[in-house]
Amino acid sequence: MKFCTVDAFTDTLFKGNPAAVCVVDEFPSDDFMQNVAIEVNLSKTAFIVPLNENHFDIRWFTPKTEVALCGHATLAAAHVLWTEMEIVAQEEIYFESKSGILKAWRSDDGITLDFPAYQVKESSAPEGLLEALGVSSVFVGRSKDVYLVELLSVEDVVNLEPDIAGLADIDCRGIIVTAEGAPDADYDFVSRFFSPRLGVPEDAVTGSAHCKLATYWSYRLKKTQFNAYQASKRGGYIKIQYDKNEGERVLLTGYAVTAFSGKFLAVKPGAN
Repeated sequence: MKFCTVDAFTDTLFKGNPAAVCVVDEFPSDDFMQNVAIEVNLSKTAFIVPLNENHFDIRWFTPKTEVALCGHATLAAAHVLWTEMEIVAQEEIYFESKSGILKAWRSDDGITLDFPAYQVKESSAPEGLLEALGVSSVFVGRSKDVYLVELLSVEDVVNLEPDIAGLADIDCRGIIVTAEGAPDADYDFVSRFFSPRLGVPEDAVTGSAHCKLATYWSYRLKKTQFNAYQASKRGGYIKIQYDKNEGERVLLTGYAVTAFSGKFLAVKPGAN
């Protein structure tokens, strides 16, 4: 089984968010795919199955579980299909996923993904959340199964040293922490994303989180186009366009760089 690891939402090797991409003729068993994700031990491993020339099935696994949506591993998958696997694809790629049809195409700024947008609703902070983060908040909201916490400044986000074990006790898929960019910054907002319950203490650059950040900052800043920076140790940039008029969609754009390519030994297509 051929696979690549790709650094997504970056044009620099060893930055951005690394994902593994496996191209298979048909999906192996769930247990097999989960074991591959454990073996690879990156935040996400994507499995893609060709359906026709530019149409693919896609699934994503963390080291602990399957997830319904992943931005950086989808960006990585599109990059691999165009550049590494010698699979002929048109300028647009369609992925069938548990979150509906996702679209990718090459643009002047890398690869653009067409993803669903998710609204953020104000919420009280669950017991232990702010204590685990070690901060006071400007705003706490919830979107699907993720909490969003706005802090006062970029420095508060960058310097955050949360209690990861405490965050793992919060009943949610993940926690987004964010702040508005400084007036002289080259980004509109900054964020970090923690998902210890899924086996990802801190994710490097999280496309799915920006499906929520786009709607939140559109409301706060009264605009629909953003430059965003995720301030993990690796760091990564995402260009965002929030389209309210086309069924609540978010366009996420970034670069990708192949780090490794190879194959799993003693693995045949259709393995169990």
